[in-house]
Amino acid sequence: MTSEPGVFSDLSDMDIFSQREAIRSGSYCGHTAGLAKGKLQCNLAILPGEFADDFLTFCRLNPKSCPLAGVSEAGSPFIRRLGENVDIRTDAALYNVYRYGALDSQVQDLKSLWREDLVAFAIGCSFTFENALRRAGIAMRHIDCNVTVPMYRTSIETAASGPFGGGTVVSMRPIPVERVDEVHAICRNYPLAHGAPVHVGDPYAIGITDINLPDWGEAVSVREDEVPVFWACGVTPQAAIMRAKLPLSITHAPGAMLIADVDELTPPLYVYNDN
Repeated sequence: MTSEPGVFSDLSDMDIFSQREAIRSGSYCGHTAGLAKGKLQCNLAILPGEFADDFLTFCRLNPKSCPLAGVSEAGSPFIRRLGENVDIRTDAALYNVYRYGALDSQVQDLKSLWREDLVAFAIGCSFTFENALRRAGIAMRHIDCNVTVPMYRTSIETAASGPFGGGTVVSMRPIPVERVDEVHAICRNYPLAHGAPVHVGDPYAIGITDINLPDWGEAVSVREDEVPVFWACGVTPQAAIMRAKLPLSITHAPGAMLIADVDELTPPLYVYNDN
């Protein structure tokens, strides 16, 4: 997902309320990397209530990939933990609608699709630690190139729950070799943003056959003085939902997150040990 440069640059200079209004009104549907600095951004998974308990357990079993920021009541489009003004139906930049595991459509709001049995899960996003890395002077190439971060399916298996399971999805960012330890130290401070990387170096070691062909997002270059660094990714639950082939499921479009009103240092619902 590549955003129109002028539109994104205009949005990046706005306050969070203006950014949300641009998304809510449908005038912006691009990636949200670099927006709302200091605020939590979230992946979304929206499911019929009959599958909610199994999915909640899946998140608890896989907290690096699925760090839970909040869960709605059935039928409610609000997760109060994210802020009183955040509406799940309108405030993600773009939504993917799946039917029986296949992408059925992309929409900019869920007003016509919302049902009384739907449960929304908000899952922490890597954009939070990206802000911290950029403050430390570590460039994020996908942001500099105005593209969605590259994401890959891997051979790292998740712990299954009910119909949900499959491989872990990772996102990749090129990092200067001499700063990898610093990146680990910074990212450990953000457990709701997937914490420290899960792999550094050879992509083949985690089942990625071609780093230039991501499953989601756009490829970015890795320079001679850099190494590819991989983080657990919030698209993991999206892949698990697709694999489960539910009659209806809804997620954010990769890269097009929900911007919350709370601080990016908000703790996850379930704490994990990040070594």
